[in-house]
Amino acid sequence: MLVNGKSTRTIWAHPTDSSVVQVIDQRRLPHHFEVLDLRTVDDGVVAIRDMAVRGAPLIGATAAWSMFLAVQQGMDLEQASAALLASRPTAVNLRWAVDRMNQMLAAATKTGAAPDEVLALARAEAALICEEDIEISKGMGRHGLPFIEAAHRAHPDRPVNILTHCNAGWLAAVDWGTATAPIYTAHEAGIPVHVWVDETRPRNQGARLTAWELGQHGVPHTVIVDNAGGHLMQRGRVDVCIVGTDRTTRTGDVANKIGTYLKALAAQDNGIPFYVALPSTTIDWTLRDGMEIPIEERSPEEVTHLYGVATGNGAESGIKSGDKNAAAGYFQVTPTGSGAANPAFDVTPAKYVTALITERGSCDASEAGLLSLFPEEA
Repeated sequence: MLVNGKSTRTIWAHPTDSSVVQVIDQRRLPHHFEVLDLRTVDDGVVAIRDMAVRGAPLIGATAAWSMFLAVQQGMDLEQASAALLASRPTAVNLRWAVDRMNQMLAAATKTGAAPDEVLALARAEAALICEEDIEISKGMGRHGLPFIEAAHRAHPDRPVNILTHCNAGWLAAVDWGTATAPIYTAHEAGIPVHVWVDETRPRNQGARLTAWELGQHGVPHTVIVDNAGGHLMQRGRVDVCIVGTDRTTRTGDVANKIGTYLKALAAQDNGIPFYVALPSTTIDWTLRDGMEIPIEERSPEEVTHLYGVATGNGAESGIKSGDKNAAAGYFQVTPTGSGAANPAFDVTPAKYVTALITERGSCDASEAGLLSLFPEEA
């Protein structure tokens, strides 16, 4: 996807220093675009835990590259794996990527590969995971496109109005994204689209990230407060809902950013299709009931404080000029002493999901539906 007109990914190997992995520091968006260097496993853990990188696919890609860094450091792989797995508990891609890297490294060690060969294999595997993620995202774009095309045929005189939640865009993956992949595919196919962007409290990943990336790529969009979605649905101003997921059970229940469940209920009440885009790497085939998905409880400060820029007194001019020291920071919005709870995800039962969109196709949100696309998991 585009940043200032240049094709950009969220994670890549340093172009001149093979020991360094680079990522976009999403904590600084949208007001500052900064690149973060990862040199150690600890750097990877902090980037995942503190959400410099976030989104299930990108978390997995970052974990894979962090395992490469562990090999480079000569670190005990069991210790490195444990540290990574503890960084974010909900996204299943994290364990998937760590397990895949460990399996490859164990096989290489078993065959007697030299240390430099093992390092090269780790680097190649991490890079391959990223390339596979891009192809998976493109697949979701292809298989989600027909739903947007159908909405356009129903109202050819205006743009298709799509509501999304949180950031399931290319910033949550290596490129293209999950929920946004069909949107970008439709946009590039010339279908007029307009995206309602939920701000997505408490971290405002919609307002800060989705709006930024859509704007960079030239996709028309409007930021709304989270509680406006139901109102827009009632007034006929939403044609389709598309969201992502961090973990999906084999029966089709989905865990996504807090607030997704309420959007699904509103969509159900108003007869609006509610689609969930997911790479197969986010399916937890060991779980049947979404209520068994561990829900991450994050810091209360994400609720009591907001990240933004100070306005007035010329502060805006610093942002517009690209001043890296412009007045961006965290601001307290609650009374001192008030407690706050911060569950990061909720679970939307499969009965509220119109269809799941994967890289292999779309299906009913059910065990039978998923197994029709992934029969090897039967």
